[in-house]
Amino acid sequence: MGTVSGPYTGGPSGPAGGQPGAVPGEQTGPTLGAPPQPGPQVVPADPHTHGPAESGTAPDQAGTTLLQGISQLVTNDPAVGEGPLGLIGDAAVVLDGDRVVWVGPRVSAPAADRALDLGQRAVLPGWVDSHSHLVFAGDRAAEFTARMAGRPYEAGGIGTTVAATRGVERTELLRLARLRVDEMVRGGTTTIETKTGYGLTVPDETTSAAVAAESGVDVVTFLGAHVVPPEFDGDPQGYLDLVCGPMLQAVARYVQFLDVFCEDGAFDGAQTRRVLAAGQRAGLGLKVHGNQLREGEGVRLAVEHGAVSVDHCTYLSDRDVDALAGSTTVATLLPACDLSTRQPPAPGRLLVDAGARIALASNCNPGSSYTSSMNLVVALGVLQCGLTAEEAVQAATTGGAAALRLPDVGFLAPGARADLHVLDAPSYEYLAYRVGMPLTRAVWRRGARVV
Repeated sequence: MGTVSGPYTGGPSGPAGGQPGAVPGEQTGPTLGAPPQPGPQVVPADPHTHGPAESGTAPDQAGTTLLQGISQLVTNDPAVGEGPLGLIGDAAVVLDGDRVVWVGPRVSAPAADRALDLGQRAVLPGWVDSHSHLVFAGDRAAEFTARMAGRPYEAGGIGTTVAATRGVERTELLRLARLRVDEMVRGGTTTIETKTGYGLTVPDETTSAAVAAESGVDVVTFLGAHVVPPEFDGDPQGYLDLVCGPMLQAVARYVQFLDVFCEDGAFDGAQTRRVLAAGQRAGLGLKVHGNQLREGEGVRLAVEHGAVSVDHCTYLSDRDVDALAGSTTVATLLPACDLSTRQPPAPGRLLVDAGARIALASNCNPGSSYTSSMNLVVALGVLQCGLTAEEAVQAATTGGAAALRLPDVGFLAPGARADLHVLDAPSYEYLAYRVGMPLTRAVWRRGARVV
């Protein structure tokens, strides 16, 4: 039986001595990093040589795998465990291919072809990051530094990233996107949405969409309506003719959703309606960037058009909250963006208490939220947005799945995709309690161990 390094001993650490995590009567396997030994074992993938785009798409071996030594299993299925998170203590999980086929108490676990002891660590569904911008070149570190110092920085903004992205070859864009996907997976994120939006010409947006589709993400969103590019300065309607016509037609085969940035400096209410109508005609799911910088029309337009999600939701009126609570549109909160831009945190507590469905996502992008850490995002959901630890975990798993219309991720029960996040901690509560610590110990994605 293999082990995931040593047992949990109170915090992130190196391997403990001896043969920890053994079940009496079973042969123990090597600790993480030890030389391979004969007999059944799970050999951890090296994420630096086998990124998620390759090893994350197929199970490690044929047959079933029993994962045990789980101090606390978060299933997100109240039918199989306690409370809204469906918690099971001293738990086990059985994987078969890319699916979960059994969860329950360890003492009731069925036989499997191989076993792996997780050293009394907590296991959660992999994070579902439903909002990111991974296809870009360059960075905006100087802009960020100036903003934090209160200095003007005229060369900044989305246009800076658009210029950098247009200036590199497709192969370089793909390399960079795959590196970011790999980084996300190493942090426990197993379902990833990403957007176009840094090309803003038909060829560049098509390239961005194709790169995104090849990068190892699960969902691609078309964000041609990000901002008006400089070549259409003063002619937003002309640019929208392009977005809603040739550009949308060119990217349609690569994307599942359409998004629009409804905000001062981007697109107003009437323009947003036009973009959303084009997405509906194309049969795409709808998303809206809305209410990031001030109260506006974004939330209400998203609800009116039946959008799957409206993202940011930093500034909300009572009317906005009521609209979300009375709809199926998911309010996706991006607390790392609020932190990075020194905006007030999105009112997560208010939304939950009103009955709205929420998600948490990273908004990983080079300008306003250059982090891919969903562990951090969950902590900020608790520390900044007023969520309980339980609510934050749900928002980053089942909430994200709802925001992507993916029925088989975000939970761990028979039939779920085999996406598991092993913490170097005994409980999910440590995510906000030990904020900033490297708590991700191991990750399975689609049945393959990738960390």
